[in-house]
Amino acid sequence: MVSEFTVWFGRLTLDEAGELIDCHPFEKNPDILAERLLELQEGGQKVPATAPDLRRLAFDCGFVDMDEDYDVLLRDVCIRAAKNRISSTDTDDVRIVHAVEALDDIDKNVNELSERLLEWYGLYFPELELTGEPLSRFVLAFGSRANVPDDHPLFEKASKSMGSELSFADEELLRSFASNLCSLYDTRRHIESYIVTGMGSLAPNLADVAGALLGARLISIAGSLQKLASFPSSTVQVIGANRALFKHLRSNTPPPKHGIIFNNIIIKNAPWWQRGKLARAFAAKISLASRTDFYSGKKDPSIKEKLELKLTAIRNANPSPPKKETKPGGKASGARGKGRKKKGGKR
Repeated sequence: MVSEFTVWFGRLTLDEAGELIDCHPFEKNPDILAERLLELQEGGQKVPATAPDLRRLAFDCGFVDMDEDYDVLLRDVCIRAAKNRISSTDTDDVRIVHAVEALDDIDKNVNELSERLLEWYGLYFPELELTGEPLSRFVLAFGSRANVPDDHPLFEKASKSMGSELSFADEELLRSFASNLCSLYDTRRHIESYIVTGMGSLAPNLADVAGALLGARLISIAGSLQKLASFPSSTVQVIGANRALFKHLRSNTPPPKHGIIFNNIIIKNAPWWQRGKLARAFAAKISLASRTDFYSGKKDPSIKEKLELKLTAIRNANPSPPKKETKPGGKASGARGKGRKKKGGKR
């Protein structure tokens, strides 16, 4: 039985004994051969039951003349194929994921460092009511409270402060500390700008519906835009609510109505009785937007327009909280009264 198959250096035709009948070697270019090797690894093909000796077949079809030539060329092709495979993982959504994770790392470190600066500088200027970035900018600009100019709004507090005197060495150290902290704030804004720009090209519909930062965080938690596009809307709705979801599965508590999509003003600013319905509608359009971005890449303004109509309909249909039902015996039940047990024992 004759078998035809492709190897990294060419197309071969063998007989039942594994002897070469015909051979069509590829161009002896390492870059081209590396691409052929990756194609072979990604696509399956039937090979003879008995594994052929590729080195011998490479000699038989005249691809190489010496063992050393075969070894050197194969090594070069494998290295280039490995580099191509690694570089192929550097996609737009992977870069967005790294940017979101970098943003989280900066937030964690900035919060800890700003708390340290607040406690440290509070020894010298306890009346200063600044925190976070405004505090860092103040310390970097003035250092000691004695350097606050007369026309500054905080001059009176600085001149009457009950804090300790700040030595020159401590002032220089605090300014350096504040300078590094301000650099982190600047870097955070730069990363945010990068995410907004990147989401505009990677997932324009998702950025339009959910916002660039929330959309990027959804991609980060899912792992990629492709994975997010494969999620049903019910999964998108509770992404980020792992603890509440596991608690529901273990203890039969009420299921979570939303995950990180709560951070969007559509859900966050809505009354409590509308949030569940709004979250379902919002998650459905996020799922549709991510699929549109992954499969077509073209912006579809109608997705957001239909979302706005759906949200308006939900708000109009639920203008006030549901009324509590009164059961015989004076027990009340409703959206907020379900599952409550009366405290205390029998009298």
